[in-house]
Amino acid sequence: MAARDKRPGVRGPRGPQGSGQPSSPSPAPRPSQDLSPLQRVSLPLLTRLSRVPKWAVVVVLAVLLVFGMIQTGSLAWLGALILGLLTLFFLWLLVLSWPAIPASGRLLRGVVVVALAGVTVLKAMGRI
Repeated sequence: MAARDKRPGVRGPRGPQGSGQPSSPSPAPRPSQDLSPLQRVSLPLLTRLSRVPKWAVVVVLAVLLVFGMIQTGSLAWLGALILGLLTLFFLWLLVLSWPAIPASGRLLRGVVVVALAGVTVLKAMGRI
């Protein structure tokens, strides 16, 4: 059984085995010429965002959502502004990921964006 694990091309926890020499790092992918203008403009921001720990992104978005929801009275406009920015952020991510996600994912993400937009409008009107 151990002999089968040493075959070239078999992936282990550290990648393909066989040559004994560390593989050279692959060059960074170059942006394709067929990117849309929105994708071209978004690429630097997405690159920076991908370097941030995922837990930090989730925590910041959750804090902004809660902070936007709890603003009432004379600060309701601030809550609506924060929720509007969150809506635009999620809409931006939806538009960028649209070709890569299946129909069920599109539907679910679209529902989230529409619901957040609705809450933003209600917050701006002073109903929440």
